Amino acid sequence: MADHLPQTLRSDALDNRVRILEVARAVFAADGLDVPMREVARRAGVGPATLYRHFPTKQALATEAFAEQMHACHAIVEEGLADPDPWRGLCLVIETLCELHARNRGFTAAFTSAFPHAVDLAAGRERALTLLAELARRAKDTGRLRPDFVLDDLVLVLMANGGLHATSTNARVAASRRFAALAIRAFQA
Repeated sequence: MADHLPQTLRSDALDNRVRILEVARAVFAADGLDVPMREVARRAGVGPATLYRHFPTKQALATEAFAEQMHACHAIVEEGLADPDPWRGLCLVIETLCELHARNRGFTAAFTSAFPHAVDLAAGRERALTLLAELARRAKDTGRLRPDFVLDDLVLVLMANGGLHATSTNARVAASRRFAALAIRAFQA
């Protein structure tokens, strides 16, 4: 029963946890998920044992580090669903998700199943895909989205978008915008 009670962290432990998450977000965004846990610990100014005490696996660290991005992803899809024109809503979702993913390489890998057993990411990904499927169905009903479009097409676009390499985030975002525009044209009926 004691395992289920919330534990209050000492202020220094809480500071370490916050610093680890900040560093993990920055490192994963810039370099993806291949960054070793020891490197995250080094950049956060903590020992590996401290990192592992807070996050026993990279999966646990990534799940918590990307919680904000997953929330942003849901907000983007919900905004697209709220648009009275489903095609315009879908275009907005594609453009905005591509940009979100271009700004955060680690989130792209996590979202496209780098950690398929991360329950929180899997549930969040499933919710986003369910909402996207509804938006795509509505856009098809208007006749503006190709009738042969399947949700995997959009997942492939996000995976390909995640493969864009550029010398800076701004260059990657610019390339991502161009790529999203090309994908939208390909999806249009």
